[in-house]
Amino acid sequence: MTKLSVNLNVAALLRNRRGHKWPDIVGLGRIALQVGAQGLTVHPRPDERHTKPSDVQDLRVMLDNEFPDRELNVEGFPTSEFLALAHDVRADQVTLVPDDPTQATSDHGWDFAMQHPFLSNVIIDLKLKGHRVALFSDPIADEMKAAAGTGTDRIELYTGPYGSAYDDAATQALEMKRLADAADAAADLGLGVNAGHDLTVDGTAQLVTCIPFIDEVSIGHALFCDALTYGMAETVRRYIDSCSAGGPYPQEAVLCL
Repeated sequence: MTKLSVNLNVAALLRNRRGHKWPDIVGLGRIALQVGAQGLTVHPRPDERHTKPSDVQDLRVMLDNEFPDRELNVEGFPTSEFLALAHDVRADQVTLVPDDPTQATSDHGWDFAMQHPFLSNVIIDLKLKGHRVALFSDPIADEMKAAAGTGTDRIELYTGPYGSAYDDAATQALEMKRLADAADAAADLGLGVNAGHDLTVDGTAQLVTCIPFIDEVSIGHALFCDALTYGMAETVRRYIDSCSAGGPYPQEAVLCL
């Protein structure tokens, strides 16, 4: 079954708008884990517009004390400061993304061939320190060989175009094929496969139905939107159900080309 890692950045962004202590990032993470999420994801950007280093450290303490069997996934561009934080909090997984600091959100994968020397050196260091490494990737099957050549453990497929096509079945099916082809190519090379970005409950269910060997999905924005309607605990349960191929979602599955 595909694991769910709840991305807490949206909650932190809401908190930071007013400078109060609510919503409680650690408290929301705790609720997600209590109802079965397998991990928590944070993306501590340099401008600290959502999760901050102190949030990441507090989450590590909570995980160690209450959920030692769950995972902390820390994602970001591999600056020296980011890498030091990821190591300090003993991130179970470090997801490297090619973000410019001014980007609103991650919206493209690495150029594995061009960035090979840089990524390889970072990955060697991270793996020597005991971290599992994932690289944010566009769903392009032909690029998976170059991704594997960096020494990464996993790739995280960028599902933004697929998620954005929620109201266009033909486009969504084409995007699903791109994701499936890339996932197959990665798996054939021995890479683990994660996925994330703009995944709804139905979209997640369709994804894992077509690509049942996805290791993990990282979901934040749509999950917190749903939490406004269903509450945090029930929303996380719905997403966990959606991560099980053959579960109660979706009503109409995308054609797996």
